[in-house]
Amino acid sequence: MKPRQKSTTVERRKEILNQLSARGQVLVHELSKTFNVSEVTVRNDLEQLERKHLLMRIRGGAIKTDGGVGIDIHLSDKDKLHYQEKARIGKRAAELIKDHDTIILDSGTTTFEIAKNLGHLTNITVVCNALNIIGQLVNNNNVNLIIPGGYLRRNSLSLVGPLSEKNLQNIFVDKVFIGVDGFDTQHGVYTPNLEEAHLNELMIKNAREVIVVTDSSKFFRRSLAFICGINRIHYVITDEGIPAADKKRLEDAGVQVIIA
Repeated sequence: MKPRQKSTTVERRKEILNQLSARGQVLVHELSKTFNVSEVTVRNDLEQLERKHLLMRIRGGAIKTDGGVGIDIHLSDKDKLHYQEKARIGKRAAELIKDHDTIILDSGTTTFEIAKNLGHLTNITVVCNALNIIGQLVNNNNVNLIIPGGYLRRNSLSLVGPLSEKNLQNIFVDKVFIGVDGFDTQHGVYTPNLEEAHLNELMIKNAREVIVVTDSSKFFRRSLAFICGINRIHYVITDEGIPAADKKRLEDAGVQVIIA
């Protein structure tokens, strides 16, 4: 697309949304050339539009979102969203795990980052319902894997349904790590899938400690299915972008907030 004269911020952001509506995705380097502005300026535009829930940033650009509570983004697209934050969160979360712990890793891109940081541990047991995480851990001889079974949700590569639920009912763990799609600190945490929400409830019920891992873009957002209230959560591991009011509300409720 031919470069144009520099536009105002409002005009530029409006045109970004128009391009998103037409194409479904925009790229930072293309927008920089189109609007004759720096890539830093474009990234700031995308960040501000994401704060208004008008798009979702990915590495190198942004994708369209309809903003609906039931939106269920494919794992391969989620993996591109806020990757650096998720990597730091995953590394910090792994530091809470001790040798000989029994843990549950929920499905998700942030919990996958936890799985990548378990190499320093000895003789831990991991209960997991996510095929991508299982694949990451299968060659780690210090990890005893328990797979509850179930049928495959391809969007999240997770195993859900009655078989998963039945097997999880009899499993008790030291810690559960839950990834979420929405976090309203006045109510609780959310996911777009009802079956995953029910499975998460069982995981939480049978864990001594509940640890929610989420980047800060999930705050002040709800999704279709409620998982649990903040009274069930012991730790929240997130990035420095968490709104101050949400951090205070969690801490006032007795939740330990860890910034990665």
